[in-house]
Amino acid sequence: MIEAATPGEVGTLIENLFQSQPGCLQARVLRLDVQSEHPEAPTSAEELLLAQEATRAVDGVKVSVDGRQYALSLLNEERVVLLLMLSAEGSAKTVLANAGPYLQLGVRQLHHAIKLADLYDSHSQLEHSENLQRALFAISDLAGSNLDMPEMLREIHRIVSGLMYAENFFIVRYHPERETLRFLYYADINDQDQPDTNRDIRLEDRQHTLTWYLLAQGKPLMGSNEQLLEQVDGPLILSGPDSDDWLGVPMLHNGQVLGALVVQSYGSGIVYSRDDLALLEFVGSHILTALARKESKDELELRVRQRTEELDRVNRGLRQEVRERHRAERLQEALFQIAQLATADIDENTFYERVHTVVGRLLDAKNFFIALLSDDRTKLEFPYYMDAGVHHTLTRPIGRGLSEYVLRRGQPWSGSREDIMELARKGEMVPHHIGEPSVCWLGVPLKVDEAVIGLVVVQSYDKNTSYGAPEQELLSFVALQIANSIYRRRSAAALHMANLRLEHRVEERTRELRAEIVRREQMQQQLHHQVMHDPLTGLPNRGYLRERLDRVLQRIQGEPNRRCALLYMDIDRFKVINDSLGHLAGDEFLKAIAMRLLTHVREPDMVARLSGDEFAILLEDIEMIATATAIADRVLQAVAVPLRISGKELEPSVSVGIACGDASYLDADELIRDADMALYQAKQLGRKRFAVFDEALAKDMVDVLAMESELRKALRQNEFEPHFQPIYRLADNKVVGYEALIRWNHPQRGLLKPHDFVKIAEDSGLIEAIDWRLFELSCRLLAQQAPSDLFITFNVSALHLRHTDFDTRVLKMLERTGLSPSRLITEVTEGALLDNPESVRTVLDRLRIAGVGAALDDFGTGYSSLSYLHSLPLRMLKIDRAFVLELDKDGRSNSTTVVAAILALAHALNIQVIAEGIETQAQLDTLLSMGCEMGQGYLLGRPAPLAHWTE
Repeated sequence: MIEAATPGEVGTLIENLFQSQPGCLQARVLRLDVQSEHPEAPTSAEELLLAQEATRAVDGVKVSVDGRQYALSLLNEERVVLLLMLSAEGSAKTVLANAGPYLQLGVRQLHHAIKLADLYDSHSQLEHSENLQRALFAISDLAGSNLDMPEMLREIHRIVSGLMYAENFFIVRYHPERETLRFLYYADINDQDQPDTNRDIRLEDRQHTLTWYLLAQGKPLMGSNEQLLEQVDGPLILSGPDSDDWLGVPMLHNGQVLGALVVQSYGSGIVYSRDDLALLEFVGSHILTALARKESKDELELRVRQRTEELDRVNRGLRQEVRERHRAERLQEALFQIAQLATADIDENTFYERVHTVVGRLLDAKNFFIALLSDDRTKLEFPYYMDAGVHHTLTRPIGRGLSEYVLRRGQPWSGSREDIMELARKGEMVPHHIGEPSVCWLGVPLKVDEAVIGLVVVQSYDKNTSYGAPEQELLSFVALQIANSIYRRRSAAALHMANLRLEHRVEERTRELRAEIVRREQMQQQLHHQVMHDPLTGLPNRGYLRERLDRVLQRIQGEPNRRCALLYMDIDRFKVINDSLGHLAGDEFLKAIAMRLLTHVREPDMVARLSGDEFAILLEDIEMIATATAIADRVLQAVAVPLRISGKELEPSVSVGIACGDASYLDADELIRDADMALYQAKQLGRKRFAVFDEALAKDMVDVLAMESELRKALRQNEFEPHFQPIYRLADNKVVGYEALIRWNHPQRGLLKPHDFVKIAEDSGLIEAIDWRLFELSCRLLAQQAPSDLFITFNVSALHLRHTDFDTRVLKMLERTGLSPSRLITEVTEGALLDNPESVRTVLDRLRIAGVGAALDDFGTGYSSLSYLHSLPLRMLKIDRAFVLELDKDGRSNSTTVVAAILALAHALNIQVIAEGIETQAQLDTLLSMGCEMGQGYLLGRPAPLAHWTE
């Protein structure tokens, strides 16, 4: 017992001890939290339950129901139980009594063995973790090492081999964006046909191989060939030698497969476990990171080498550029110093000396001078002259020297002694110099606001010196700074003198400013008058009216009993006068109207011209609306007096809208709006009259807006439906067709007829959508519910006929509804034909070819009915109800003659005729006697839903 080292060995000794006792058939030591030590004799569920109950029992003992099995808890903390199978009841005490002394020793030894085993296991796990950690550190270090990729991959193989059996090992790198893979590393003791590690392979070329499944499925694979076949979703193509066991894991980054690791064994009896799989997956993520870092590093090194080569190619040019830039920096520094000197607070001589010093650092300027023109431009003064190391101070008259040549041209000039002599030979200048003539000479003019005030010159007596474009550019900048400095200094002196003179002029200027202020106030008043008045008539404009009206309304707020009135008027048919007589005559006309309006206004009321031909009269204080209407009536009479303009006698008229202002109005715009609405009402009533704004008019305008909103809602909710008025063949009183008429099932107002809403629908632009809803519903109902020999007509407005694709839409609608084209008649009015008769004729002709007929509605009331009859492709015409209405009245001979003529003409042209508006038996009898074929009207049938007629 003392020599037993492991829990299993101690347990076996305890089992042998009890099995040697009489009455004990079998003894078994179980550790409930550890896998059984007896795989050949597994523990049954009953035995396991009995053992668990013993660990929970107070005395640590549990006996089976039949008394044959006995469970004794040996170590509660470690959950170790002794199971005994006894031969007869009551023998357990005997067995335990015989083996008791030895059992205590065995339990203590078992406790020590378990603790020691747990310690060994912890040490083993710690050692394994340390090995794994060292391996991961080694893999991470490899990514930053100087090893090339093959050497790094061999090191990775060595590291993995230290963690598990990996003699046969390969790494695959996958590029999803290109769908290619590459075997970065391949080590296999049996495979003679190893893949090329320097070449990318298309993924589809390895389809259904184990590597392909690893990359495509993104899940690990492990086991023998038979086990691997069960783990893949499809056929399996085995490549290379057959392995005893194969383990592969994908390398993932953010859930995306970027490669795989594979190990396999041949004939060694090695089988990979789940621990190996988990280890390889864990290591794989670090290997992928190392590979990515190494690839990035290699790629970076490649780009660096390429960039280095590129830099090497341009290096020679850059060296030259560096030299030039170095010179440019020195030049820029010198120019900056010169610019600072130009604004420095130093005297003029010091400025010239320092500029000379700076210029001398950049070019040969030992001989340097500055010359300035005198104020009268007759002399050349030299404030700074350095020649051959000697300062000169001189002034000379303007001559023909080289300096004067530069001043005269206003441009820089440089040249050698030969160039100077050439200018002299041409007569451009006369040589003038101090001492020896210069070998080369460079002069640049000094300019202030493009005016030449002098020049700056450098010259050299050295034959090895020459001045080129860089020197000329430098000296040009120096000349700019010198000119700026001279201008600044002269400006400062002039400013000082101006300040002195200003002091003497302050008092005089103050008097002038006072007079100027008075003049400006007068001008402002005049400008305000111009802004607030109409330039043509001299009347106040809209802005003035609004200000005045706001003041009046504000006063009314404080005095609620006061009233005012606004008369908003518009000249009737002014556009005709303007277009006929011209704008000058129109202006004279407006001025004459303005004068007539002024004669009917008393103080403080006012007349204003708002815009164009719109005027307004503001009555600031009225007791009742009758006062405003009386003034409006007088205005209408005064304006209506004939007026002669440009040799033409005109009878002008105006329409007037009146709005009464009280405390309910808060601003001028509200009152102007209501007066404008009343003016609109006056125009609607026939012009040359006035209308007064009231609540009914306001309600009507609001109702129009509400009706527009309700019409749009009705379209969305399908509240429109067609009603059908029957068309009879008069000879046998048989229905041959129907005219479709729109009705609106208003949810509050009930069934509305067209005159209740069509005008608003036209103004709001909804009429076309409503018409198409009528067209389609009518055709669908007729196709589904009416006999196939009946036709249908509906009215087509000029809006529809302006669309060149009207016929195409009609034919598509017929196709959707299932109605035959021959059963449809489109009714057009003569007014609809006036817009573009040729286009309408073309559309109707295309419909006729497709089988759709056309009817001319309201015949006889238009402009050129006879011309339409023979030029349009008509199947029918409708006699207007105005003629039918007269057929049963006395003195109807004219109407009878017209109807007879229409019937005769239609029969001659083979056009069918429908008489509209038959309301009496006399009208029907007359039409029958005259040979009219078809008719419709309230006598024959009122419009109703189609179901009413089909039933």
